[in-house]
Amino acid sequence: MFSEKKGTPKPLGERNIIAKNTTLVGDLTSDGDFRVDGKIEGTIKTTGRVVIGKDGEVIGNIECINADVEGTFSGKLDVEEVLSLKSTAIISGDVILGKLSVEPGATFNATCTMKGSVKILKNEGQKTQKIA
Repeated sequence: MFSEKKGTPKPLGERNIIAKNTTLVGDLTSDGDFRVDGKIEGTIKTTGRVVIGKDGEVIGNIECINADVEGTFSGKLDVEEVLSLKSTAIISGDVILGKLSVEPGATFNATCTMKGSVKILKNEGQKTQKIA
């Protein structure tokens, strides 16, 4: 009569907040989103979004689906989908991402690699060409 649902649903609205005037040293892992208004030295891994607020600072590594940066980031940033940089953002290090959105005024001093940016074209009777 009633069927059991397999797996557990992801909780909606789950958000982790590192408040202003808070410093955290270490690695963080979560399925929820992160908002950083304080300072983190370490690694953040999430299947959600990471938001670095205007006063926020992250030194280390971030692996996430989407990211919005208003503050400062230094290290390796791996964003599966979209990285949005606001006008107050300061980024340095290595960045791997799907798409990039940059507002005028943002500082972006990083090595940037876009996922899936190389497409292979084949023409009849010609060599294979790579287009970035």
